[in-house]
Amino acid sequence: MKTLRTALAAGCLCCLVAQADPVVLQASDAARAAQYSDGRHGTSLLILQNGRTVFEHYANGGRADAAWPIFSGTKNFWAIAALVADGEGLFRLDDRVSDTITEWRSDPRKTQITIRQLLNFTDGIDGAPYLHRDSIADRNAMALRVPVVAAPGSAFIYGPSHLQIFSELLRRKLNGRGTFSYLQGHVTGPLGISGFEYKQDARGNPLCATGFRLSARQWARLGELVLGHGSAGGQQIVSAELLARAFHGSAANPSYGLTFWLNRPAASSAREADLEKMLDLRWQRASWRGVCLSKTAPPDMVVGLGSHYQRLFIIPSMNAIIVRQSSADANFSDTQFLRLIFGR
Repeated sequence: MKTLRTALAAGCLCCLVAQADPVVLQASDAARAAQYSDGRHGTSLLILQNGRTVFEHYANGGRADAAWPIFSGTKNFWAIAALVADGEGLFRLDDRVSDTITEWRSDPRKTQITIRQLLNFTDGIDGAPYLHRDSIADRNAMALRVPVVAAPGSAFIYGPSHLQIFSELLRRKLNGRGTFSYLQGHVTGPLGISGFEYKQDARGNPLCATGFRLSARQWARLGELVLGHGSAGGQQIVSAELLARAFHGSAANPSYGLTFWLNRPAASSAREADLEKMLDLRWQRASWRGVCLSKTAPPDMVVGLGSHYQRLFIIPSMNAIIVRQSSADANFSDTQFLRLIFGR
């Protein structure tokens, strides 16, 4: 069987898919990547391919049964919930938010915003990082008042405001059913993820942008959903057609779909970038065109990305999932880590 090293030498993603023999991730390469990760506060490294464990390793206090904050990796679960809700007919992604958030109808710019723009962060609303504060009693109400700072569709602005507004929209659509209960019943429960910690405010509104604590194995189940085209554990959680919508970028940021980061620009003359460092920039200064996470990894890789370099790498063309967790920042590089994983 050919290794990934051999396949990558053949060229583009089309060449990878066309290989007669499957591309196989190597435990020896994973061990070198683990050593790199361990030296930078890595706690977990789990690699699955074709439904089998290629490599599983814990360090720096990590354990197979230990849950770690996945930070913004939390966002992906709410995007899946949004797609499920679309499939159930609660709304459509291109519906205007003001159809449900009626108090927005008096604002000429907010009336233009669609649910899709909330989920890909191109609604033009300020990111409002202060919504992370534990002291806020009603995040949803505060998020609805966050101002528009750019024309809807014109800019990618990262922050918690967008998903908190979506949380309120979903709450109203559910007519009294809890939003977190909806997520449990339609996403995390069917994935076999239960009993995990999450953040909520005094009114019970979940903080959708962050807050989940999951083990590497639990987080990998989201990857299994993607590889299964919306199916996991023998259950179709979201249709393949709807799930595919999560992996289309916007004009403002081709590298970001519906809360998932996309490596698709790697198929062209993209530049590799440290996405976390770019997110630290003011939104007006960040340039997202022609950006990818790794030119070594296949272009179809999609990523759940959390602070301190928490990562869920999902590679459909290789039927592979890679989970990396850590306890702190420490000069970690996705580019270097993935080169080691792929034996480069």
